[in-house]
Order: sequence, then structure tokens, then C-alpha cells
Amino acid sequence: MYKILKAGKLAGNIYEMVVEAPRVAKHCLPGQFVIVKMDEVGERIPLTICDYDREAGTITIVFQPIGASTEKFTKLQAGDAFRDFVGPLGMPSDLCTEPLEEVKKKKILFVAGGVGTAPVYPQVKWLHEHGVDVDVIVGAKTKDLVILEKELSEVAGNLYVTTDDGSYGRSGMVTKVIEDLVTNEGKVYDHCVAIGPMIMMKFCCLTTKKLNIPTIVSMNPIMVDGTGMCGACRVMVGDEVKFACVDGPEFDGHKIDFDAAMKRQAMYKTEEGRALLKLREGETHHGGCGNCGGDK
Repeated sequence: MYKILKAGKLAGNIYEMVVEAPRVAKHCLPGQFVIVKMDEVGERIPLTICDYDREAGTITIVFQPIGASTEKFTKLQAGDAFRDFVGPLGMPSDLCTEPLEEVKKKKILFVAGGVGTAPVYPQVKWLHEHGVDVDVIVGAKTKDLVILEKELSEVAGNLYVTTDDGSYGRSGMVTKVIEDLVTNEGKVYDHCVAIGPMIMMKFCCLTTKKLNIPTIVSMNPIMVDGTGMCGACRVMVGDEVKFACVDGPEFDGHKIDFDAAMKRQAMYKTEEGRALLKLREGETHHGGCGNCGGDK
């Protein structure tokens, strides 16, 4: 059992938990995720790691209830526990595995949308701790849905907050801020990481492609099983078949057909759609396991 040390609401319908999982905390890196299971009969829920403390042996997760299992998560309190807390899974962020001297040469922009701010934070924090300051754009629909602003302000070189309705910070979508920073404010970036809803990442990539900024995105939103066995997170990256949970979750955003990925995601939600996808995709429908480690 994995004890919950802290549980509460971050903003709106977004929740945060700090969980005691020392072996995950010891080995994880920014960009990776965990699979959480509430009890014996609960669903396996993949959640990106928002923060970790190796000394305390804790992992911070942030989630938004979208189904029965995550809705049950919202009722858990400090002192309760998860049945399973498996990780770290997936591949770490490239920025955390590349030679540090090469990373320091880059002018880096992070773009976070909604709950996507959670996986952005540990990457920005890790870079700051290693002497790399980056610019960060945080977008939300309205002021009450902005999360982790204080935490990011402490580790980002420059933090730009924008809301769709103009109720806080700048006004407009994150894509407008990207264009303003580059076109009107003279900013130069040679690497971008965009994490958020699929539609946000799509338009971020259209914007950064126009501005000639290589862009990495996280395909965590399409993960279901988290081990490559279900086929939910199958995605075409250029002409290659990839699986977000075992090959990612981060990929070159300019190579992803977001329209096809979102259409496939919608199909996967029905039993008939899953059967059709399995028939069409044959042996490439799932990616096999292979990266499961677990907190053993």
C-alpha cells in the first residue's frame, strides 16, 4: 500500500496528492509517469509525475477526474492509501538526458495548458537546478484554473500567464503569446516543449512550425493502460508507429498528425471502435510491455 501524505484541490476540478513511494522517487526523472490503482478492482490510471522528493521518498501527482476511478480519487484524504503505485514508466525528457553543456546552449520555451502544467513543472525545476533558466507560458481558460504559478515563478527564467477570457495575466490562447514573444518582443527560441490538451498541442505545433522552432509534445493524454498492451496510445510519428507509454510519452510534435490521433482517440472510446482499430492495425495494434518496472 502507498500512503497518501497530502491531498487537496489545486484549482477548479484539479487535484493534487503527495504519495509515499520511495523507490519511484529514487529512480524517476522529469517526463516519466506512474500507474496508480486505488484497489483490487480499480482501473489502472497513468499519471505524469508532477514532482518528487528523493530524500522524503515522495511523489506528487496532479489529476482531473474524467471517469469513475479518478472521481473516486477525489474522495481520498491524507492517511488513505493506493493499492498500487507503479513506476517510473516511460522515457524521461530528452532535456534531462542530453549532455548538460549542450542543453545550456539552447534557448528553451515551455508551453503548458491546463493540467499539462503539472508535467511541465518538474522539467523546468530540474533545468533550473542544473543552471538552465527557461521561459514558460502557462495557459488556462480562466484565472481560477491557473495552477502551479507560484512554484513555476520560482524556477522559470520568465513566466507568462495567459487566460482565454483575459481574467488574469495576458489575454488569449497560448499560441498568441508564443507569436507575441517571438514576433513583437524579439524573443528567440530554438527548442520548445508544449504539454496540454491535444487540441492545444496541435495549434502550438502549427505556430512553432511557422516560426521554425523545433517542438516536443507529450502524448500522455491518449494513454489508457500505460504498458503498451491495450493499443490506445498508438500514434504515427512521421512514418513510424510509436506508443506513448513505452516509446514516449514525448515526441517530435511537428511529425504528429494530431487530427488523426484525436480521431483515433475518439474511436477507441467505444467497443466497436476498439475492435475496428484492432482489425485495421493488426500486429501493430499494441506495442507490448517491456518497460514495466514497478515500485519493488
